Amino acid sequence: MPQPPHSSAQVAAVPAQRVPVRDRDQDAPWHTEAVCRRDEASLFFAPSKEPTAARLSREEAAKRVCGRCPVMVECREHALLQPEPYGVWGGLTAAERRVVLARRRRREVELQKAARAGSRIAQAG
Repeated sequence: MPQPPHSSAQVAAVPAQRVPVRDRDQDAPWHTEAVCRRDEASLFFAPSKEPTAARLSREEAAKRVCGRCPVMVECREHALLQPEPYGVWGGLTAAERRVVLARRRRREVELQKAARAGSRIAQAG
């Protein structure tokens, strides 16, 4: 779980979703198994005024690290639930996480509309 040097650690309780589920110490937080704990935080967080080509290259390198991480799903959900405004978390950039969150909000609105429509039909019937 990458963290910029200036932020405090906040951990969301996110159930393990990766298949197959490995035997883990259930009392240990998910981020103790994060592959990125062995890498430099600068790979996951942009320096100020980073050129676009350098940013894209750095983000792709960070995503490759995430791709081999056993807790990628937990990390991603943490970043979506917090929400983490910066860096690569769970294989997604901040912009990609905003897209995921917008899609989830739209889906929730659609489900709520469908539930209301279904209850009106049941009441009318």
